[in-house]
Amino acid sequence: MRLQNNVHLKINIMPHQQYQKCVDACLKCASVCNHCAVSCLEEKDVQHLAKCIRLDLECAAICRAAAELMSLGSDYSKQICQLCETICNACAEECEKHANMGMEHCRECAEACRACAKACQEI
Repeated sequence: MRLQNNVHLKINIMPHQQYQKCVDACLKCASVCNHCAVSCLEEKDVQHLAKCIRLDLECAAICRAAAELMSLGSDYSKQICQLCETICNACAEECEKHANMGMEHCRECAEACRACAKACQEI
């Protein structure tokens, strides 16, 4: 933007704002993963869902951590997002197996994880 006497106005973007889309995706994913884990615990064959529940909890934890570091504008945002992408994809793969057996909460979780992984990949 140009002002009188060749004075320029620089519009600054706060460091965390560049990550906002990813922060939002991470927070949504964490919430959906928590819901999926609780829903899996209410299923009849909980032992069969142990890996899904563990990945749900791991995914929710890394998503919250990634969102926190990005909101701080951390120099480590890219690295944590790479790990977050990996864990989100692993969680999505596991949830997709159960979604194919009719578990709606696992379908929703897989979708949120894939969206979060994509947002993390773009960092």
